[in-house]
This record gives sequence, C-alpha cells and structure tokens, in this order.
Amino acid sequence: MAAHILAFERPVVELVSRVRELRDLASTDARWAPELERLEEKAAHLAREVFANLSPMQKVQLSRHPNRPYTLDYVSRLFSDFIELKGDRRFSDDASIVAGLGRFHGRSVAVVGHQKGRSTKENVSRNFGMPHPEGYRKAVRIYELADRFGLPVFTFIDTPGAFPGIGAEERGQSEAIAASIEVMSGLGVPVVTTVIGEGGSGGALALGVANRVLVLEFGYYSVITPEGCAAILWKSADHAAEAAARLKITAPNLLELGVADSIVDEPPGGAHQDHDAAARLVDRALLEHLTALSDLNPDELREDRYQRFRRLGAFVA
Repeated sequence: MAAHILAFERPVVELVSRVRELRDLASTDARWAPELERLEEKAAHLAREVFANLSPMQKVQLSRHPNRPYTLDYVSRLFSDFIELKGDRRFSDDASIVAGLGRFHGRSVAVVGHQKGRSTKENVSRNFGMPHPEGYRKAVRIYELADRFGLPVFTFIDTPGAFPGIGAEERGQSEAIAASIEVMSGLGVPVVTTVIGEGGSGGALALGVANRVLVLEFGYYSVITPEGCAAILWKSADHAAEAAARLKITAPNLLELGVADSIVDEPPGGAHQDHDAAARLVDRALLEHLTALSDLNPDELREDRYQRFRRLGAFVA
C-alpha cells in the first residue's frame, strides 16, 4: 500500500508505524510484549489528542484517504463464502458497486457496497466509486433477491456521488437511484447501512434507506460535497472548509441530528492505519444491530424503516 500521509496526521502515523514494527518483533519474541503494550497506549493517547480537535474538513480528508479500507476490504474480513454477482441484466456490469451473497456469523446475508480503486488503473475501472445507473440496478437485483429469500442486507457507503456523465443521464441515472430507494424502502428483511468513507448525495442514499445507519468515526454523509456546496454558494471551491463546517456532515453531527443511529469507532490514527482492527469494530457493530432487528417481522421492519426516515428533519422549538 503506497504511503499517503496528511500533514495533520504525521505525528500519529510515525508512532503507529513504530507500533506495527514492534508488533512484528513481539510475535516472534515475547520479551517485546511489555514495550509493545506501552507504545500502543502512547499511540492511542496521541491519536485521541490529535484527532479530538480536527476540523470538519480534515475529517472529510480522512474519509477520502486512499489507504482507507473499501467495501471489498471489509467483505474479505467480515463475510465467509462470499460470491459476487455481476450485471444489471439490462446493460452491463458496473464495477463501482460490488454486490453478492455471503455468510455473516453463520447466517446467509446479502452485501452491496461502493468500491473505489487503489491504483490509477483500478480507479478508472471502478470509476472512482461513482456508480452508473447499471450499478444501482445491480443493487436492486440483490435487494429483491434478499427479500425473496429472507436474507438480511448489509450496505457499505463510500462514494463522492453518482456519476454525472452524459451517458449515465441518458441511461436513466435519476430513475435508477429513485428505484433503488423505493425497493429498499419496501424490503421485509433487516437492512443495516454503514458509511465507511464518503457519503455523497443521492449516490449514497440509493444504498442508505436502512433500518439502522452507522457511520465510521471519520466518515461523512451529505447532500453534496463541501467543494460542490462552496462552488454553488461562494462560486469557489476555496470555501470548502467553511462549507464542511456549516453542512454538519461529520459523525457527531449526524448522530445528533438523527441521520446516523450509531458511530463506529476507528483504530488509533483512523481505519486506514489498521484494516483488521477497523473490520473488528465494524463487525461488532453490525452484529449488535442485526441481532436487535432480527426479532421484527417483515411488516415491523418496514414500519421501523418508515418511521426512522419520517423522524428526520422534525424539530420541536
């Protein structure tokens, strides 16, 4: 994985790198264990200090970190016997959305998520995580399959937004997103969504009509990117940091406003520093919420989802 270090995270990254090296030594020589424990505590403390005062725009930068775990990174760690299903049965397969069936703690489930690439070539093939209409139609295939066979649905959101190209519009981008939202709304199975990175606009919402919406500590969820908002309001992306602050799009804001139901902690330094630890934290959260929803019947699940979204934006003075 190529090194990519943001200026404000450098002190933490250096310490985390030392922890990683010491962990390798401790795995072969137990004498290093006490020093490893001390350094891990120091790294966690420094990370809490540095990241406690991050600005909203800095958190957005973390959500976009190129070393952050993507959907397939979580799939390989959380689900066994995963089988990816491709194509929308109308036009083509869209690699910016991955979808399939697997097992989660012994239970068959359906999984849908945005997927970005690591290299330039992979990013081009994944369209930088910006789905075309066929990506959303593929997702609908999986939602309907899950509903037919009573499989819980897990979705993972990580996209700057749906692809705005001419071809995508010609093939019905807005209709595909709307259809995805409609189908998700009517599912009679538990649906748990996790915002693992960026949650941009309708491109994210097409995977986000869930009974429970979780957001990683440094993820964000918004109707528009800070840069897009700044370009509209101030006619310049130079005001992106101000837009990020005013939009209230970071995890604590989302929880306070009821847009998210729970915040999933990240490892010291962020999920990109330790994919395995990040997956363990996500695993724990998914299992907790799936277990709580499993007692509801199909009608109760639909009503629960309906009421959840009806409550958004309702304030009493």
